[in-house]
Amino acid sequence: MVSTKPLAAGKPVAEGLPLPQRYGAILTIAIGIMMAVLDGAIANVALPTIAQDLHASAASSIWIVNAYQIAIVISLLSLSFLGDMIGYRRVYQWGLVVFTLTSLFCALSHSLEMLTFARVLQGFGGAALMSVNTALIRLIYPARHLGRGMGINSFIVAVSSAAGPTIAAAILSVTNWQWLFLINVPPGLVALVLALRFLPPNPQKAMQQRFDLPSAVMNALTFGLLITALSGFAQGQPLSWVLAELAALLVVGVVFVRRQLRLPVPLLPIDLLRIPLFSLSIGTSVCSFCAQMLAMVSLPFFLQTVLGRSEVETGLLLTPWPLATMVMAPLAGHLIERVHAGLLGAAGLAIMACGLFALALLPQNPTDADIIWRMVLCGAGFGLFQSPNNHTIISSAPRQRSGGASGMLGTARLLGQSSGAALVALMFNQFAGAGTHASLLLAGGLATLAAIISGLRVTQPRVA
Repeated sequence: MVSTKPLAAGKPVAEGLPLPQRYGAILTIAIGIMMAVLDGAIANVALPTIAQDLHASAASSIWIVNAYQIAIVISLLSLSFLGDMIGYRRVYQWGLVVFTLTSLFCALSHSLEMLTFARVLQGFGGAALMSVNTALIRLIYPARHLGRGMGINSFIVAVSSAAGPTIAAAILSVTNWQWLFLINVPPGLVALVLALRFLPPNPQKAMQQRFDLPSAVMNALTFGLLITALSGFAQGQPLSWVLAELAALLVVGVVFVRRQLRLPVPLLPIDLLRIPLFSLSIGTSVCSFCAQMLAMVSLPFFLQTVLGRSEVETGLLLTPWPLATMVMAPLAGHLIERVHAGLLGAAGLAIMACGLFALALLPQNPTDADIIWRMVLCGAGFGLFQSPNNHTIISSAPRQRSGGASGMLGTARLLGQSSGAALVALMFNQFAGAGTHASLLLAGGLATLAAIISGLRVTQPRVA
């Protein structure tokens, strides 16, 4: 009979976990990442309700969303670095504790300031879950089936993204906004029990690593300044203020990178970026998520303000994208075992680019079918790309640096999404009524660029 006890540190993990333990471990990962992704989207729908209840302005209520996203971006690499040091399982378990407790804190908040602070803390918990989840998948699955694990992970992310607005609307239809956060507590407790029982320890810990606090602070400042400068420029902030942020970014960023170059194991994984397959995959990820966000943020404005569709109709017309991604992600996870990830990614991103250009060329009075097949094309292409790309990012890094690779994977996704959202605002400010059309054309161009970068990986050897 196979033991379901966690593997002892230092034992080989090439064959992953035995099946009973593997199922429990992947269920733990699924619950955690589902909660973290849901909370990135679920609050958007409730912002008007929360703002009214807390007597806050619409503009200030945006911080309920921004605080969560910024907290994740500035802490992701630091937490993935800790995962390499002290173990991915420990970081993930603490992430579940923090995320569950701060969800309760969010629900008990009675002012905008209190809720924003709680969302920052919740973002740190979400970052802990996102920073090491793919590193844990590498320990859970045998090397030959890693693509399947990445496919399941992409599937969960797609389902959570698609279900976020629907779940939020359903909760708000029967109860108050506090339950948007209280709903995290029961699954958070279940996931914590499962994590204590099933998650494996690191087989090799990077014992030579030391946590460098100045690097962590400069990392937070670098990414925080980058996002605020992008958002400020897109939103039309005074140019002097944006330039001041960029100057501060340049100074801090240069000092940060120079410090990383002197460290044997840097917090910003410059050592991994020297691996061509890894750096090309990161570049592909940033461009593709930027393209995705350009489309997903601009399309609701087009559907509602130009075509006059209702909020419900808009939600239904956007749903084919994540649904197609859900279908394709597991399939792509199986294909990676037979086809080079660079080729799969290039094909998927080319399909996505075709869908985006087709959306930009919609007829003046499109039918639902006109919109739906284009959305399916985008989602299917994105699903074909995402699982193989994630697989390549993780497997091209040395096993003891899986945490750094996992952190860079999440950072690339969030940077792409943040840049895409900022570019939408810029397109809307620059092109007024044609903002959606400009956003979709730019998205198609970025998806084409991502396909080209992905294609360059074909010249690199396949990873196991």
